[in-house]
Amino acid sequence: MAKVLYITAHPLSETESYSLAVGRAFIDSYRQAAPDDEIVHLDLYKMDVPQIDVDVFSGWGKLKSGTEMAGLSAEEQRKVKRLTELVDQFVAADKYVFVTPLWNFSFPPVMKAYVDAICVAGKTFKYTEKGPVGLLADKAAVHIQARGGVYSEGPAAQMEMGHRYLATIMQFFGVPSFEGVFVEGHNADPARADLIKANAIHQAREVARRFAAPVRTLVHA
Repeated sequence: MAKVLYITAHPLSETESYSLAVGRAFIDSYRQAAPDDEIVHLDLYKMDVPQIDVDVFSGWGKLKSGTEMAGLSAEEQRKVKRLTELVDQFVAADKYVFVTPLWNFSFPPVMKAYVDAICVAGKTFKYTEKGPVGLLADKAAVHIQARGGVYSEGPAAQMEMGHRYLATIMQFFGVPSFEGVFVEGHNADPARADLIKANAIHQAREVARRFAAPVRTLVHA
């Protein structure tokens, strides 16, 4: 049985958000294909995802110098403990499904805060004499992204930095299987918006059925 983190970053509902609608189709198909797997939904807009701020740096510094956790301020303790919970939860999972819109060529800030929380040396990567090495070589991930314009080709392709950023992070972590499902162009061509959405949902269901395979199959595909 695999553990899947379904990580969404959109403030609207599934009826209002193209990315969440496609994400719902994906996760429903996944459940049908792998009913015994555990799926944990992380709605980042409804969670405590601390930013790395002065409290965090101060708390980390105190712990590194030998101070016990009890010696940190209340805010330092809360934020440091929460960040540790998030990365430990991420490492303990087997598969990741990220769902985001493309906002200003990237994704909502809460997703960046979450990525910062899981980029932890010794947990998701490590430093070696030859440089950093990812520690999550037995994981698999998918990114579902809605883009109002067309970014898969043409001059705008180089402006898309949300999926490319997550791809870089997954590579940095050593995750060998990372796939994208995109619903794009619905704002640029409103007359085709329903068809674009329907096609993306169809693709998401197909990818979900493949993604439901054991991780060892995905990473060696």
